Amino acid sequence: MSVEVETTAAAPRVRRPRKGMLAMGAWRARFEIVQYFRSGDTLFFTFLFPVFMLGLFSVAFGSDGDVQLSPDVPPISMAELYLPGMIAAGLLLSGFQNLAMDIAIERSEGMLKRLGGTPLSPVSYFLGKIGQVGVTGVLQAALLLAFASLVLGVELPTEPARWATFAWVFVLGITTSALLGVALSSVPRTGKSATAVVVPIALALQFVSGVYLTFSQLPDWLQTVAGIFPLKWMAQGMRAVFLPDEYASLEQHGEWDLGGVAIALVVWLVVGLVLSRLTFRWIRRDA
Repeated sequence: MSVEVETTAAAPRVRRPRKGMLAMGAWRARFEIVQYFRSGDTLFFTFLFPVFMLGLFSVAFGSDGDVQLSPDVPPISMAELYLPGMIAAGLLLSGFQNLAMDIAIERSEGMLKRLGGTPLSPVSYFLGKIGQVGVTGVLQAALLLAFASLVLGVELPTEPARWATFAWVFVLGITTSALLGVALSSVPRTGKSATAVVVPIALALQFVSGVYLTFSQLPDWLQTVAGIFPLKWMAQGMRAVFLPDEYASLEQHGEWDLGGVAIALVVWLVVGLVLSRLTFRWIRRDA
């Protein structure tokens, strides 16, 4: 009997194969996508909301024709002016707000506790959530661009370099937003309090980051505060894609500063990754 005990104690822990984690993550992503599109309220407030707001601002503020923010820049339509910010806001809503609330509710309702007792690893769970955010984010951006072009008459860029910028800003932005959403999901103590915790943060960031208010018209100190957070940099990167080159002069430092955009988003991506790894639990410790 002693030999059996020693053999059992010395047995190596069974590790999930990496391919198994990836396959489980892909399966989980498919499950999350199906669930997402079955939820009417989530579908509107994180998927269709930016489209709705772009149309609303374009109609409400565009009745007087094109707007010219400075004598040194060409006039553009309100739809063209608001499009970059709405795309950036869509990244924030799809990743940050959606995941922070969704995971907090799943934890509060005991769903994460049940998942923790299955072969699903946290890595596969994260991959599923990020996969869902990536797919819905791409669809949302495509819908926004189609709506802006076909309905509001916005002329989209034709230069490949601009679309390359759009691609890397989009990928860094959606990934950073998703990881920060996972990290923030540990803050609400209950599912009911998730909305009260997450929505004000997302809303405040949108107002100071050049989404609903023209960034160049904000006070310098508020622009500096906004520069601490990733949404300002996502919006700035999108403005570099969709606005005329002359509009770079209206940025805080008089240029698009795409290098700064990349650095800021990478830093926040790393911060989100570390925080999500340190804070994620299947069950709250103070539950």
